[in-house]
Amino acid sequence: MVQTTTDDTATSARPTGVRVAVVDDHESVRLGLKAACIEAGFDFVLAAASVQEFVDTLAGRECDVVVLDLSLGDGSTVTENVKRVQATGSAVLIHSIADRVASVREALAAGAAGVIPKSSATKTVMAAVATVARGDVLNNLEWATAIDADRDFSKAQLGRREREILHLYASGLPLKLAAEQLGIGYSTAREYLDRIRVKYVEVGRPAPTKVDLLRRAVEDGILPGLDPDGGDAR
Repeated sequence: MVQTTTDDTATSARPTGVRVAVVDDHESVRLGLKAACIEAGFDFVLAAASVQEFVDTLAGRECDVVVLDLSLGDGSTVTENVKRVQATGSAVLIHSIADRVASVREALAAGAAGVIPKSSATKTVMAAVATVARGDVLNNLEWATAIDADRDFSKAQLGRREREILHLYASGLPLKLAAEQLGIGYSTAREYLDRIRVKYVEVGRPAPTKVDLLRRAVEDGILPGLDPDGGDAR
């Protein structure tokens, strides 16, 4: 199941050896999250005031999760920041005051793994870091609010058969078995899947891999929430 970030999950087992960095233009936030990460047992990599500083300081080292402020004061855009962090091989957890719904939606569309409010208890933020580090979809109120507040986010306009294929395929079935279950040929199922991907690209929510399709299915309510155990679509 999708891990929901609540105080109950904050005490769940955290993966060991998780490398975490923080990008926030407020020094007090950087220092607080650094201390919390170290106390939680994560391997703290670095803290930076901007994505540019993060990239420069990282200098080729590896990082698993970057806790990223939604709005930095250097004129950078949300999409630019998320994409640049992802380019280093790190997953992105947005740490936000969560009142800028359009910006939260933009971050999720750019590929951020989830959103956690700055008002959350420290142990809740650390639980969210652990969830993202495991590769799980962070499905919480902030994510749902960002999606529900903007109808355009869900306007991929999938047809009934497309939704059925997406439901089965993103749930973990190989495409051939999904096709058999729906009583259609593999080539037809492949066409539906290609059409689904095109539609998501058209609304600015590309889904090139099976994990991405799972995320879109969760975001759009086609699936209630599953661990993304897929990999690239075959």
